[in-house]
Amino acid sequence: MVRFKEARQEIVETCRYLADNGYVAGTGGNIGLRVDDRLMAVTPSATDYYTMTAEDVPLLSLDTMEVVEGTTVPTIERSLHAAMLRKHPTRRASIHTHQPIASAVALLHEQLPWPTGSDFSALGAHVALVGYRPSGTGMLAKLFAKSLKADIYAYLLASHGVICAGENLAVAVDMIRKVEAAAAIHLKTSIEKRTNLDSELRTFLLNVLEKAETKGA
Repeated sequence: MVRFKEARQEIVETCRYLADNGYVAGTGGNIGLRVDDRLMAVTPSATDYYTMTAEDVPLLSLDTMEVVEGTTVPTIERSLHAAMLRKHPTRRASIHTHQPIASAVALLHEQLPWPTGSDFSALGAHVALVGYRPSGTGMLAKLFAKSLKADIYAYLLASHGVICAGENLAVAVDMIRKVEAAAAIHLKTSIEKRTNLDSELRTFLLNVLEKAETKGA
């Protein structure tokens, strides 16, 4: 018997959605999902999203991150998800991506504002920036845990990617989409102020960002 099979299958389906829509590529990106007060399910490490099954999704202790069920190796970023879910006990889902537009802002090491008119009570005050530390390391996990704020639910990991938390996986996916749209608006505003860009390059970049903004809206 596979415990919390429905929740683990939801992780599988969410990974495929993120891959289909360009928010993750290959085996990059990962998910954490609180399944009860003590446990979370996370994506396995280096596993093809299109062959992954519910049985491949391990269950871990939220406190110790030890595997309590499953034979696969859990994502190397499990500490990020555990910290996020512990900080926000009313939010069950945590998603980490390397989505292209928001990751470009992360490369700039800039905090990302939500567009005017956003629901800040649901999204948080802004998308905060966490300083750079190598991916998958204890250094990143410690810095991330220290950077978490009670009223911030989405973060750019400098030179790395995005992580956000939602009440459930559907809400967290919607936040990922909104982060991408916010990043597109942010970069568009910056490019529109530039007068020294080649006109063809400028047009190309603005078209790419316009599509990303529309897709994420």
